[in-house]
Amino acid sequence: MTVPGKKSRHITPYGDSFGDGAVQLSFTLPEVTGEAAKEAARRLAMKMGIDDVYVSACEDIGSGMSFIVLYGRTKHGVDTGEIEKYLADRGAATEDVPGMKVIDKMIAEKLGRPIVVLGACIESDAHTVGIDAIMNMKGYAGDYGLERYTHIDAVNLGAQVAVEELVRQAEKRNADALLVSQVVTQKNVHIQNLTRLVDLLEAENLRDRLILVVGGPRISPELAKELGYDAGFGKETLPRHVAYFILNKLLESEGTS
Repeated sequence: MTVPGKKSRHITPYGDSFGDGAVQLSFTLPEVTGEAAKEAARRLAMKMGIDDVYVSACEDIGSGMSFIVLYGRTKHGVDTGEIEKYLADRGAATEDVPGMKVIDKMIAEKLGRPIVVLGACIESDAHTVGIDAIMNMKGYAGDYGLERYTHIDAVNLGAQVAVEELVRQAEKRNADALLVSQVVTQKNVHIQNLTRLVDLLEAENLRDRLILVVGGPRISPELAKELGYDAGFGKETLPRHVAYFILNKLLESEGTS
């Protein structure tokens, strides 16, 4: 978020002096070492729009690969006003999202029934930290998980759940929402898994009746929408953000908002 009281403005990275565009990058280059690696890193940085490039470290890490640390300056910046609009449009973490007690009360008063939410890490993904942080009663960063909500029936199916099983459980439990976690992204396996889930839901005529949410460190709202999901949540998402989104989508779909 921008600093309170500050107007929308164009900002650039800050190093030694305000707005000097100073940046530091680190990355690994394959198949080059020594002076060749330094020059390759310098040219790569220049293609990224970085000027005054200085390679401060070039370490041979074996197998013909070099770890690079470099400094430089960029003229590029971002508009803070556009960022505020993006955060508002994506329906993700903002200070405007109420806490658990308020959301619980809204579910009871506006929806009038419990919300059934199923959560799972699908296919080969066994990383449950993210899904547990959202679903489990203790929650994350002082924010209680969906299992703590009185008016949310939260079922955490755990890790390595086949998409066929998730769809079966969604139909069996008459779920309102599916919360899918994908952490493993090598060779875009998360794209394949997420696409398969949407395809199967559509084949079973279940997609239109479900709110479909995906979360993970490499998940963005744009990617989620592109894959056919209602929302995508990344790092620093709290359980209340997910609960509030699902509630509002249900109220919207049922015409009770």
